[in-house]
Amino acid sequence: MNNLYEERLGTDRMLPLVFRMALPAVAAQIVNLLYNIVDRIYIGHIPGIGTDALAGIGVTGSVIILISAFSSIVGAGGAPLAAIALGQGDRERAGKILGNGLVLLVLFTVLTSASAYLAMEPLLLLVGASEHTLPYAVDYLSVYLLGTLFVEVSVGLNAFINTQGRPAIAMWSVVIGAMLNIGLDPLFIFTFGMGVKGAALATVISQACSALWVLLFLTSRKASLRLERKYLRTDRKIVLATLALGVSPFIMASTESLVGFVLNSSLKAYGDIYISALTIMQSAMLAVSVPLTGFAQGFIPIVSYNYGHGNRERVKECFRIVLAVMFTFNFVLVMFMILFPHVVASAFTSDGRLIATVEQTLPLFLAGMTIFGLQRSCQNMFVALGQAGVSVFIALLRKVFLLVPLALLLPRWWGMQGVFAAESISDATAALCCTLIFVWQFPRILRHVKG
Repeated sequence: MNNLYEERLGTDRMLPLVFRMALPAVAAQIVNLLYNIVDRIYIGHIPGIGTDALAGIGVTGSVIILISAFSSIVGAGGAPLAAIALGQGDRERAGKILGNGLVLLVLFTVLTSASAYLAMEPLLLLVGASEHTLPYAVDYLSVYLLGTLFVEVSVGLNAFINTQGRPAIAMWSVVIGAMLNIGLDPLFIFTFGMGVKGAALATVISQACSALWVLLFLTSRKASLRLERKYLRTDRKIVLATLALGVSPFIMASTESLVGFVLNSSLKAYGDIYISALTIMQSAMLAVSVPLTGFAQGFIPIVSYNYGHGNRERVKECFRIVLAVMFTFNFVLVMFMILFPHVVASAFTSDGRLIATVEQTLPLFLAGMTIFGLQRSCQNMFVALGQAGVSVFIALLRKVFLLVPLALLLPRWWGMQGVFAAESISDATAALCCTLIFVWQFPRILRHVKG
């Protein structure tokens, strides 16, 4: 068994190492972003129904995000624990974390897909579907749910490939699926005339191929940390440890779903066009947050490995690089969108009224996100360092404690603008609070490192 890739996490020069680990993950996430954006671009341009269909897909997004969030318990919770175990030389524990992770993903699939099917229409109406958009939402979600297991496995286990220092392999699992999705979308939507159902079917087939790629690698001899049958027996301590650290990324992802519930239902009173506009603006947010998620997937194994290995200086050096890159990327891209909202809107629709609505609301919606790179840097560092409690609090702060109450209260005084202002205020406030907490806690965490 060749552990050279893992050992490089603790010995290679930090700056090249961070980019060598992160860039394939960033590329994979950018390609993965096309799963959502390409669907929405094609759907938004369906003649005659594009604007209503786009609103319907936007409504399903809240449900899909909630389902996908369960994979982050294993991917963002179990994978850092496995990296720490590898850094400590405990390969047995790392193997158990991987095996138990697969068991958890199967369990999550059964619970989420069954619940979503049983309560589909009431759930979609609750999150903002109207009589005009509900049929499109049901068409898309009923097909998408057939591929729940593929989504859970491809997203949840891909992080364990990064943990082994193999970002290129992890990247290809996403690239294969996304490129298939890009090719199948127009074929199913337009050529076969399947419309919204065609977009969902293209996604299911693509995710199935991604999941197969991940499983083939993790069960092959090329993997230094392999998925083995003996590790599939559930270990209570391993499961609880995974859930404890994974609850923070899960909350981060699932509260995005909660926000979708609240924002869509609040905007429903002002008309479906605002839900369509929100769908476009949330896609714009993904264009910023998804590459940052990829960058985090690249640097987290480095931090976790060196933290487990007791190397404080490498942990601090990695953080300095991460902070500079993530803040700069976030700030530049968000400012571009604020200054040129017409460019963003035109990519998704040719409806002049919808473009004007996005131009009116996008600058306010994204204003608070200009400094959000601070939170992404600090919060992912907490995850990498195994600090579950702090990371959970920060995740709850932004969405549950700030955004949801503001989205319900501000419209009473500011009307429709209050819904969009709530996102901006909560993003900026949470970023500042997270940074202050990190400045206070980071030195204390490092003092407990056994170097």
